[in-house]
Amino acid sequence: MSTDSNIDKICACKRKKERSEAEYRKLCNRLSRIEGQLKGIRKMLDGNVYCIDILTQTAAAEAALKAFGKELLENHIRSCVINDIKMGNDETVEELITTLEKMMKI
Repeated sequence: MSTDSNIDKICACKRKKERSEAEYRKLCNRLSRIEGQLKGIRKMLDGNVYCIDILTQTAAAEAALKAFGKELLENHIRSCVINDIKMGNDETVEELITTLEKMMKI
């Protein structure tokens, strides 16, 4: 896992989420596959592969990234959102709606 100082360099994240080892491993595995797909696309570009073949791989990488986001969103709703609502923090619902709106623009 990344250290907090590395995370702070990437984003202005102040909130934390403790994930189970299984959830963490599953999400990391998805990201590793996506990274592999992106490296493959780069190699295709470097190798002057035909545009349609690269676009096909790009579509596959986009689908994989969307699947990652869907899984992360599902985990978020089942844990963070439900817990916050139970604790009376209704702001989480507004945050979720804003996030969904951003995701649907993609």
